[in-house]
Parts: sequence; structure tokens; C-alpha cells
Amino acid sequence: MKVKVKKAKVKTPRPRLISSRRGVLVRGQWKAVNVDPSLFSDEGLDGLVCFEELTDYSLVEPEKALTEHVQTERRSQKKRKTNEERRSEDEDAAALEDDSGGKPEKKKKKKNKQKEEEETLEEEQIPAEESPEPTTETPQTNKKKKKRKRKRKKKKKQEEDQEQPEEERSAAAGAEAESAVSAAPQKSRHWSRASLEAPGPADVSSWRDLLVPEPVLRALAVLGFSAPTAIQALVLPPAIRDRLDILGAAETGSGKTLCFGIPMIHMILQWREQTEEHSTPERTHTPAQSLYLQEEHGEDDDDDDDDDEKKDDEVIDDDEGGAEGCSAPPDDPDGQNDPDPASGVCRPLLGLVLTPTRELAVQVKHHIDAVAQFTGIKTAIVVGGMAPQKQHRVLMRRPEIIIATPGRLWEMIREKHPHLQDLRQLRCLVLDEADRMVEKGHFAELESLLELLNTSQFSSRRQTFVFSATLTLVHSLPSRLQQKKKKQRPAEQRSKLQLLMEKVGVRDKPKVIDLTRKQATVETLTETRISCTKEDKDLFLYYFLLQFPGRSMVFANSIACIKRLYALLHLLDCTPLMLHANMHQKQRLKNLERFAENTRCVLLTTDVAARGLDIPDVQHVIHYQVPRTSETYVHRSGRTARATREGLSLLLISPDDLLNYRRICRTLDKSEELPVFPVESKCMAAVKERVDLAHRIEKMEYFHSRQTQHNSWVRQAAEAMDIDVDDELLMGSSKGEDEEREQQREKQMLRKQLKILISQPVFRSQMKTRYPTQMGKLLLPTLPQDTALASLKQDTQSSTRRR
Repeated sequence: MKVKVKKAKVKTPRPRLISSRRGVLVRGQWKAVNVDPSLFSDEGLDGLVCFEELTDYSLVEPEKALTEHVQTERRSQKKRKTNEERRSEDEDAAALEDDSGGKPEKKKKKKNKQKEEEETLEEEQIPAEESPEPTTETPQTNKKKKKRKRKRKKKKKQEEDQEQPEEERSAAAGAEAESAVSAAPQKSRHWSRASLEAPGPADVSSWRDLLVPEPVLRALAVLGFSAPTAIQALVLPPAIRDRLDILGAAETGSGKTLCFGIPMIHMILQWREQTEEHSTPERTHTPAQSLYLQEEHGEDDDDDDDDDEKKDDEVIDDDEGGAEGCSAPPDDPDGQNDPDPASGVCRPLLGLVLTPTRELAVQVKHHIDAVAQFTGIKTAIVVGGMAPQKQHRVLMRRPEIIIATPGRLWEMIREKHPHLQDLRQLRCLVLDEADRMVEKGHFAELESLLELLNTSQFSSRRQTFVFSATLTLVHSLPSRLQQKKKKQRPAEQRSKLQLLMEKVGVRDKPKVIDLTRKQATVETLTETRISCTKEDKDLFLYYFLLQFPGRSMVFANSIACIKRLYALLHLLDCTPLMLHANMHQKQRLKNLERFAENTRCVLLTTDVAARGLDIPDVQHVIHYQVPRTSETYVHRSGRTARATREGLSLLLISPDDLLNYRRICRTLDKSEELPVFPVESKCMAAVKERVDLAHRIEKMEYFHSRQTQHNSWVRQAAEAMDIDVDDELLMGSSKGEDEEREQQREKQMLRKQLKILISQPVFRSQMKTRYPTQMGKLLLPTLPQDTALASLKQDTQSSTRRR
């Protein structure tokens, strides 16, 4: 409601906005309100003339009120111009077609219909010239406009491609191949992405002799892989040309993933060509009834909601900590084309990769996606720790390659997923880190899966790949067991490879390639040790991390040890990260990404991260507890010194670890003991003071958290049963409030003291004093080296000189 008042002053022209905070945008006209004339006889209403009201208006922000009006007018003008240009082009094209006498009338009609529909959409969106006032836009309308713009751009590109002659198309294809780096799809953030990045396209002529297909060569050029490694050069020709089963053993970081990834992609491309030649639809295969899977009646697969939930089935972003999902080709980002677009045949499962850990499965998927980025091949990951419903929907897109862990894959097979029922069409089976998975008591589901593949779902066309860095590593048995083995018959003495081939189902004459050394470790790896007591391991660990900061991995045999070290190093301000089997999968992947991003970070992990992970630029691997087997030691140490880079492996050996240490040395044929890592004994007093304080604080916090967890559990159980809690059942009930307060004060004092100690440097080149000793500076006799490798080399050189 607006009231007009008589004023002597002249009114200045104002904009339509009334207040500085919120403005009123006038759409209609002000209308007079019929009021009783006696109302104007009151004393306070002498100056009133009439009442007017406005019903057609909208509230807008003051800054947007003027800008929106100008923007909408500009947009409407641009759209009108484009519509006029299109109409003129259509008229010209129609005149040319009439002159030429051709018969492309159907295409012209389709184009005209599409353009008429676009024009009607634009006319609905563009306001008329008579009412140029802007309308308030909601975020939903903005999204719709963006989608329509994208559709128009796609239609324009398709029309231009159709109108281009063949010569121009070939030239454009050549230009796309040259600018493949910019045309490659964006990759999600991942810890192994640095190993897949390259500054520019590389020369891939050395790969052509290995029968690598053209789309893969294009991807290798983008990734910067100019030359194959030794294992790749020996594996690819017999795998691609002869289709032999492969058993490969090579040192860590030698590129074994591409040894089975490239032949698998080549096989899928060949299958596509065959289906294009024989375009007749294949017969529907009835799924074979398994002897090992019990029939479950009454289970109907609800696949009707699959199309409605396509948008939710995309690959998990790295911010959420994973890469679960089905990677679709660039032309089909939503993955809605279930059948093969070339032939209309439903895609079967053609490649299956089995890995022992979830993190390794995620990494293998990233590497295969990088090599197959120009092929349109779909890959999916099926691992534990992620929602099985989502993985079910992902498999409904029928990916050609599945990377999985045995447990979750066997669960999906038992649930009779449609994409996993007919495994007889499987062309490639890969077991990565096979020696770990085939061990007794580790993967019971793998045994069931291999029995299924070798019996009811057997296929003679299937090609098998088995890879590991310790595939041919043989343990040297003690003398008492060696005598027993000599007494056995020759038929009973089977090698490790023969047993593995029998379990996996490898064909009679596979190609065995072994490039490992007797020591089984890489030549660029420097191995060293520190002999100490069990209580002093924390002391030497903190000393090493403090003196040589960098990207370090600390391995332990138990989760409890990892949790204790995390609390201790967190108090000592070493920025630690954890990784073990009891963590959520998203948190595990997030910690790996953070570790790969930070150049000065410590990853405390169990043997979950020992195999296959390609984390860039890991400088040190510290064995806080000596591994129980030599295979685990080789794989742990293989996280550093990858791809011809240098690295350091440090063993902290206590008297309890001597037995395992000697067994590793005997198996890896180490005649001499490992060199001792040099330690500056003068700095150990300051380091010990810090570690002792951190130990006291960590114990107090541990017992306090244990007490609170126990008491909360007892109270919740008592409430559920409606009984009273006895004080004897509670931990710390004997302590009074005064004792708890004193304990908290003591903890705070210890924290402050530790903070002061951490702020002071331990390794100093100069120490300033108040007294005039050497110009106020006291030079220390020994200085720390830049890297751990440099200090170890200098120490070995000095020891040889003394001898």
C-alpha cells in the first residue's frame, strides 16, 4: 500500500528501488483505492489526497535489479540475431538443394524441425518486447538453460561434422592426435596420478614393434611412456600375438600392470571388430548351473530403478575417498548405453583382474583407465568396504573389465548378478600378487572362485596372467626339513610354480618370465639396520624422522602397534597418518591421497599397503617390526626405489626380531649382514627427553580413554536392562574428583613442557651464547647430512678408510 502526500518540494526522479536492502520491481500499474471521504477530515490526515495500491510487483536485490534488466535485453537481442542468421542459412541451403536437384530432403526436414523446436523453446524463455522487465530466475531454471545450451552445442558439432568432406575429417583427426594431451579426459585426484602425468607427448615408436593397438599408443604418448620396461618388452608379444598364458616375476616398480592391461585392451578391441563383422545378434546364453552355488528361489532382480538412478552411479569422487564405479567412455558419460553401440550386442564380461587388497584394486583401475582412455572401454571396481547396492547398479552397465577383490566378487556371484552369471565368455583372467592370494588360509573365496572357473564356467579361449615380484622366491628350509625333503619321492617334489599353476588353472605350456635377482630387491635400494632394545625403538624412530624429514612409510605387524605409534608421533608433532584394515575404506583412501600430496609426511601402516601400491617419491621405508616372511620384506621395501630411483630401507631390530631377521637374510642370499645406520649419540639425550615425556602423556590418555569407553558401555547396558550400576563395575571409581583434577593438571603441564622442548632445535649447526666464545657462537663438531643415503654413504666411506 502506498500513500501520496502533498509536499511543497519538487520531487527528484528516483529509480524503481525503494530501500537499500530490498527493492520493489514494478510490473503493473498503481490503482486507486475507494475510501470513505470522511476519513480525510481527521487532523492527522489533512495532507492526504488518495490511496493507491500495487498488486503486480516482485522483490529483488538492489544490485541485481538494474543488471538483470540489461542482461536479459542483451540476451534477447543475441538470440534474435542468431535465429535470423539460422533462417537465412536454411533458406540459402534450400535454394542450393533445389538448384542441384538432389534428394536430401529428409535430413533437411529433420534439421528444420530441430531448429523450430529450439526457436519455440527460446521464444518461451525470451520475454516479449512490450514487457521488458526482468523475471526472477531460480537455480532450477538456470540449470535447465545450461542443459539446453549444451544440447545445442552438441547438435551444432554433429551438423558440422556431417557437412565436412572426408579430407577435412582426416585432417581434423590428425590434429586431434597431435593435441591429445589437451583432449584427454580429466582425471580424478589419486595417489598414483603423479606416475601417470607427463610434461608433453612422447615418442612411442619403440612400442609399435610390440603389437600395441593404435588407441593405446595414443594414450601412451599422452602419458609420456616413451619406451617399455624389460618385463613389458618380453611379455607383450607372446601375450598379444600368440595368446599364451603368462607367469611373470619382476622386481617392484617395473610396470607389471601394463603387462596384462595392454593385452586385455587388445583382446576387447578384437572382440568388438568381430561383433561388427558378424552383426547378427548372438544367441542368448542360458547361464550354466553351478555345482558350488546353491539355488535361491524367490529372488527377483529389481532392475527397473536402474535408469532413474544412473546419475548416482558415477565414480566416487576422491574427496569422498574412493574410486568405486564404472568408468564410461567420453561419448557416454552417464553410462546409459548398455549394449555395444556398434552391433547392438550386450557386452559380456571379458576381463577379470583379482587383487589381494582394495587399494591395489583402485590403483589398477586408474592405470587401466589411463591406458584405455581413447578406446571407450568400460571398467568397474568391486571391492569390500563400499555399498553393495551401488556396486550392483554399476555392474548393470555391463563393463567389459572388472577389477575386484575375491571376497566381494564371490558375494556378488552368489547373489546371481546377471553380469556375472555367464563367465564362460571371459577372455582374460589376471591374478595380481598371486603368491599372496593363493596362500593357505588367506582367501577362501578365491579357491571357490577358481573352482567355478575351472569346472562349470570353464572356457578354452580364456587367457591367464599371473604376476608378482616374489613369484619364484623359494625359501631355504632348515637342515632338519631339508633331510625330510630328500627322502620324498621325485613325483611328490613339486615346485612353487607348479602348485600355483594347478590352483589357478594355467594351460600346459605357459610363458614363464623371471627377471628377479637372487636378492629379490631392486639394485637402487639401500638396505640398513639399527640394533636396539624393544623399548628404544620409539627413540630411534623419532630420531630418524626428525633428522631426515621426507616422505616415509613405517610398517608394523599389528594394528595395536600402529595406533600406539600414531598417538606418540602425533604428540611429537610429526604429522602422522594411519592405514590399517580396521579403518573405513574412504578414510583409508583419503589418508593415501594426503600422504602422496605432502612431501614431509609419515604413513604408519600394516602390511595392507605392502603390495603393489605405487606412491610417488617415497624416500624411506622403516620396518618398525621385522616382517615374518621374506616376501613381505621384499614387498615392503619395494614401496621405495621405484622406477630406477634411489631409496632407503631401515630395519629396527630388537632381540625378539633376530630370528625373523636371520631367516630373511638366509632366504634372500645375503652372506654379509646389513650395514649399521649411523646415529649421532650426542643428540640422543635431547631426543630421549622428548620421547619420555610423550610416553607419559600417551599412557595417561590411553588409560583415560579406556576408562571412559568401559564406563559408558556398562552404563548403556545397565540402562537397557533397567538395573542400577554397581560402583565396582566401573573403572576408576576409587578415584575422587580431586585426584582426577590433579591428573588433568599434570597432563596439561607435561603438554606445555613437551611443546617447549619441541620448539627448540635438536640438530644445530651453531649455538649462540651470552659469553664471548668464538665471537658468541659455539660450533658443534658434527652436523647432520642432507639425506639419510648421504649420511650412510659417508659413514661407510669413513669406516673403509679406518680399516
